[in-house]
Parts: sequence; C-alpha cells; structure tokens
Amino acid sequence: MSENRDRRVVVTGIGAVTPVGNNAKDTWESLKNGKNGIAMITLFDTEKFKAKLAAEVKGFEPGDYLEVNDILRTDRYAQFAVAAAQQAVDDSDVEGTVEPERFAVMFGTGIGGIGTFEKEHTKLMERGPRRVSPLFVPMMIANMAAGMIAIRHDCRGSAMPAVTACASGSNAIGEAMRMVRHGYADAVITGGAEAAINASAVAGFANMLALSASQNPDEASLPFDKRRGGFVIGEGAVALVLEEYEHARERGAEIYGEVCGYGSTCDAYHITAPHPEARGGARAMSDAMSEAGYSEKDLVYVNAHGTGTPMNDVVETLAIKKALGEEASRKAYISSTKSMTGHMLGAAGALEALACLQALKEGIIPPTINLLEQDEECDLNCVPNTAIKADITLALSNSLGFGGHNACLAFRKV
Repeated sequence: MSENRDRRVVVTGIGAVTPVGNNAKDTWESLKNGKNGIAMITLFDTEKFKAKLAAEVKGFEPGDYLEVNDILRTDRYAQFAVAAAQQAVDDSDVEGTVEPERFAVMFGTGIGGIGTFEKEHTKLMERGPRRVSPLFVPMMIANMAAGMIAIRHDCRGSAMPAVTACASGSNAIGEAMRMVRHGYADAVITGGAEAAINASAVAGFANMLALSASQNPDEASLPFDKRRGGFVIGEGAVALVLEEYEHARERGAEIYGEVCGYGSTCDAYHITAPHPEARGGARAMSDAMSEAGYSEKDLVYVNAHGTGTPMNDVVETLAIKKALGEEASRKAYISSTKSMTGHMLGAAGALEALACLQALKEGIIPPTINLLEQDEECDLNCVPNTAIKADITLALSNSLGFGGHNACLAFRKV
C-alpha cells in the first residue's frame, strides 16, 4: 500500500451503454440535446400491467464484447457492465500501465441478475428443479459484474460491488475514489449497471405505486413538475476509470475531470421514504462540498436524483437548499437527466457522473426535459427543456436509495 494518504483522483476513461446511446459520446450528445430515451416496453408483454413505459437500451449487441458461450452464461446487467467497462478501459488506455495488484474494481448494482432469477424460477415452477441452470447463482449474484470485469482486465486488487439500491453507482465511484486517494490502488474501474426491466421488477415497483402509469413518453418521467406521478424504470451501465493524478499525468492520459469530494450517509429513518427534513441528503451534499473545497465563489451544477416521484423531488429540493444555503441554491443550476434516461437504478449515479464530468468539460448544462409546470415546492433553477451554457466550477451528483442511502459526488476541472 502507498504511503501517500491524500492523493488526487481523476477520471481518464468513460464507457456507456444507456437508453440514449451505446457509448459515452452518443450518450452525452443525447443528454445535452434533450433526447428522450423512454418508449413502450418491448422486453415483455405489458398487457396486464399499469406501467407500460421504460427506458430500454436499444441496439446493444453483447456479441461485440463477449463470446457466445459467455453470453449464454451472463445476465443482461453483467453484459452491460462488461461492455461499458471495456469502453472505459479502451478510452483511458490504462491497461498495462498499472501493476495488476494495484488495479481494482468497484462496480455497483441495485438488484443484480433479476432477469436470470425470473427466468430460472419460471423453469423451477413449470419444469421442475432439474431444469434450473447450474449457473443460476453465479449469473444472478450482484458481485458478478465486478468479478467479470476484474477477470477480463486482470485487476488483482479489490473487486467488489456497491449495493445500495439507487445510490449504488455513486457509492461505487465514491468508494473507488477513496481506494485511490488513500493508496489502496493506482487505478479502479468503477460505475454501475442494471437490467431490471422485466415482469417481476416492474410489477413490484408498480404495486408500491412508485412507477408512472402514463402511456405518453413525454408525460411520464417528469422531475420537479406538478404533473409527476412516479418514475420510469431504465437500464444500462456506465463505467469510469479512476486513476491517481500523477500517474495519469506522467503517461499523458486525457483527463475528464477530478473526483474531489464524496459524501455517504444514511437517513436511518424508513426503508423507502426519504427523511422529510432531508437530513441525510443534505449532509451527504455538505460532506462532498466540504471535501471539494467549496466556496461562495463557485458556480455550481447539481445533477439531481430527481426521480419524478412526488416526495423525492420536494425533499431533494430541501436538501439542496440546506446544503448550499438559500442564496447559493438560487444561483445554482439543477437538472435531472432521468427525464431522458428514466431511473437506471444502480446505474443511475454512474450515468449522472458522466453528465457532471461532461458538463464541466464543455460548459453545457443538460436540461430537465418535459418540465412544463414546475412545482412551487421545487422552486430552483431546474434548467427546463433546453440545455444552457454555463462555465461551472463545481458539479455535484446526488443519489438517494431505498434503505435511506444517500450519496453525493463532487467533480472539478483539472
């Protein structure tokens, strides 16, 4: 382990498989242009379901990344993860520059292989126990994406998942940052993946009244809008390569930005509802801002958790006001890219980290699309409908998960 306990951490590679693009470039172009990735569900028959919309990944070919035998032995969520990780590693050109024992993986998922679980349970009920795949368990478990990425890229340091529901992707990136910062690794492949657009998951979310019942893609995922009635489920994966700054600089790597702050808290209040006073969310933001050296001179962008559920958006608005203060929160730019990608669950925080890094790099704030009737209780600058130019100096990404998990990541230009 390195003796240096306070090393700078930068992003040198990004990969993406999302509802709005099957690589990082296309995903970002879609986000800043307000492209809606939501449409009618095609992955299963929704005739008996109230929720009929989702943000599916489109045109993804697992064969571009995996051999046929590996595809047959891999859940969809892990296929997305392997693909995004391969893109990020190729983008960073980090492979071969780090000792395998100093190369790690920290990859999040909220649910893991729920598609495999549903498929194999159906076999069990309809055809008996002898028909269940011997690979059922390794295909289903939530650590398998991290394990497959580690095997593929010879990462012999830690290889672990972060499993904190909808905060999983952000927690993975934050913990990866700490691994590099405190000398446990020189580079980490991190991010999040999810593939839960199937009958079981959609039925469960719908029956807890969490999903939008709209059948119009432009009236479904409506963060901060008075008309909002639940989230739209999404899927995909985003991967980042985090690297120690001096190592990246010395090898001439392109640097997207610096991960300079991380807050991780728990509401310790309720299994699904956020604390009504936003105590955990506000503290996660405050911790990330403090670590990032926030000052009143900063021009801030917050990529909000912004799910489009009635309670979440109001509580998150309160969290932002508490963390930034009333005056600074009015100056900040707030947007929810979930208006375009739906809620990608354990991959959401990673997608939103991509948005923050690119917003810093290009000086463009992606919009909250279809925001036509902004709720008076969500009274911040939510960048309605059209991207805007702004030379921001600090970008924050919020993620809030079932179980009371709160994570906030802070990014700066290098």
